Amino acid sequence: MQIPLQITVRHMAPSDALEARIRDQAAKLEEFHPHLVSCRVTVEEIARHQQQGRQFRVSIEARVPGQELVANRDNHEDVYVALRDAFDALARQLEDEVRVKRGDVKSHKPS
Repeated sequence: MQIPLQITVRHMAPSDALEARIRDQAAKLEEFHPHLVSCRVTVEEIARHQQQGRQFRVSIEARVPGQELVANRDNHEDVYVALRDAFDALARQLEDEVRVKRGDVKSHKPS
C-alpha cells in the first residue's frame, strides 16, 4: 500500500487484538490486487440494546488506481464476524476489479 492503513474505532474501547486482526486482514487484501493505494477501516458500536446486546458497524474504503471500493457491514453482534464479512466483501470487489482489468469479463456495448 502506498498510503499507510488508517484504523478508526468509534464509541468503543480500542483493542490491540482488534487492531492486529484489522492489520492482518488488510495485508491479505494486497494479494487480491497488487496496486492497492490505500485502505481506511472504521469500526464503531452503533447501539447497545438491553435485549439484543451490542451492535457494530464496519466500513472499509479501499483505493486502487482509478477507483474507490467500499464495503460496509452493519448490525452484527460480534465485531470480529462483522470485520470478517466486510473484508470478504471487499476482497470479492478487488477480485472483480482485477478480472475486468485483465479482460476476463466481457463488457457489453451500450445500445
